[in-house]
Amino acid sequence: MKYRSLVDVYEKLGTTSKRLEKTHIISEFLKKCIKENEVNEKVILLLQGKIFHPWENTEIGVAQKLMVKSINICTGSSTSEIEAEWKKTGDLGIVAHNLFSKKKQASLFAKELLVSKVYSNLRRVSEIEGKGTVDTKMQYITEVLINANPLEAKYIVRTVLGDLRIGLGKGTFRDAIVWAYFGEELQLKYSEGNIELDNDERKIYNQFVDEIQHAYDLTNDFSEIIEIIKEKGRDGLKDISLTIGKPINAMLFQKVKNIREAFETVGRPCAFEFKYDGFRLQIHKEDDKVTLFTRRLEDVSAQFPEVVKIIKENISAKSCILDSEAVGFEPNTKKYLPFQKVSQRIRRKYDVERIAEEFPVEVNIFDILYIDGKSTLDLPYKKRRELIEEIVQILDKNIVLSKRIVADDEKVAEKFYKESLESGQEGVMAKNLDSVYKPGSRVGFGVKIKPVMEPLDLVIVTAEYGEGKRSGWLTSFSLACRDENDDLLEIGKASTGLKELEAAGLSFKELTELLKPLINSSKGKEVTVTPKIIIEVAYEEIQKSPTYSSGYALRFPRVLRLREEKAIEEINSISEIENLYKMQRGRSD
Repeated sequence: MKYRSLVDVYEKLGTTSKRLEKTHIISEFLKKCIKENEVNEKVILLLQGKIFHPWENTEIGVAQKLMVKSINICTGSSTSEIEAEWKKTGDLGIVAHNLFSKKKQASLFAKELLVSKVYSNLRRVSEIEGKGTVDTKMQYITEVLINANPLEAKYIVRTVLGDLRIGLGKGTFRDAIVWAYFGEELQLKYSEGNIELDNDERKIYNQFVDEIQHAYDLTNDFSEIIEIIKEKGRDGLKDISLTIGKPINAMLFQKVKNIREAFETVGRPCAFEFKYDGFRLQIHKEDDKVTLFTRRLEDVSAQFPEVVKIIKENISAKSCILDSEAVGFEPNTKKYLPFQKVSQRIRRKYDVERIAEEFPVEVNIFDILYIDGKSTLDLPYKKRRELIEEIVQILDKNIVLSKRIVADDEKVAEKFYKESLESGQEGVMAKNLDSVYKPGSRVGFGVKIKPVMEPLDLVIVTAEYGEGKRSGWLTSFSLACRDENDDLLEIGKASTGLKELEAAGLSFKELTELLKPLINSSKGKEVTVTPKIIIEVAYEEIQKSPTYSSGYALRFPRVLRLREEKAIEEINSISEIENLYKMQRGRSD
């Protein structure tokens, strides 16, 4: 496939913010690929602006300065000219487009770019190590750029930097697969931003969407789903099996306001478990090979060697996939620590053994998804709990089962909830005893109970530099939640909670260093950033406000900590914020 075909799709997607329009554009492209037998992993990954699957634990690893140098080599424009254009546009992709349009050095032997060439060259960039690394990486990048037309150069640069800027969410891609492969069967009619479906047709359509979503939750791989549909049709989706070493999406739980509502949702009796203030850890074991994944599907096995050792020695199953929460504790007092204290371990690549001694973690196992060749997703919760009790050899402060009770009495449950909060945890989970494990869904099989004014997980979209002694730091941050289409809606600014001294906690300096590589444009002291940094924010109250696109504002927001383990799809939604707004004073408006 010609790379220009993908670029045409990027351009169309970039011209609309309407989700259905984007779905139509992707589905039409997929239909064309199906007809020409050109649907493959490379195309599907690049279409999403990716070179690697998230669990591959690999990045292209090219800094913006290296891209500036590559544009310099390919266009003949000076570095200062490129940087001036970059400052003006805030987008190196646009800079590449503009300078390639008037480049001084025309390539005499330019070849038409193919998707396979772009993909293979960019993938090779990540594999280069050792002496001369920078020059070799530059060669692979310039090899594709030198043959690119201006539009192709724009998206090659953006792909390398991991910021395609076309607003393509996973939900849109999922729906596009339904339209492309089952549109005729469903008799879908798209016209001017709408699809025509009556109530019965909508129910059937939603069934197809749910099946693709479930398949994605099990695989996290749209290319695999498409391959299955291509070979086995819709029925093939029912036979997707779990694979050791390939993470699945964790089951998510909706929030309820109190124990009574928890019983109403999940039934009596039910299990109550501590909701730990740690990070989700999905454990994959196959003989002596153990792999650890965060909820963002990142492989963190190297960062937690002691956990790998514990799993090898204390799990009797030959192969299994376990769901757990890793919680830090103080090595001398054995008291649990807040997540922020141990979060640095997730991104730590050096001095791993030393940091493991300073911030040890206790692994709390609470579910099992697979054991010795068989999926356990459809087993009832109480049976899954029995299985983990059979295979886990408990070792205090190393590996334990999540603390839990089974109760049908509100007073007993309230006492357990209070115990969790007093021990420094976030609250409790309530789980239906007969429920299955449904990856990625908030389906009522389980709920979480936390204090009403729980902090929010929000993403930073703009920031401002401070003044005086803080002039070199970003000190004020505009925050956003998401809507049902995963579009971002601003909900206020936060400027308190960060520390001036790094030893005191999350500091202005640390957050500034994380945000600087993500800056897209600047105007005075304000910068716009690629929305990747998620923070937990406390507040006094949620108020209605016409100032922000969400329609709400946070009163006295305060930054608590980074949420590095969370993906942007997991930040708080506008519907959750609306519910919290109503709950805080019993509102019904």
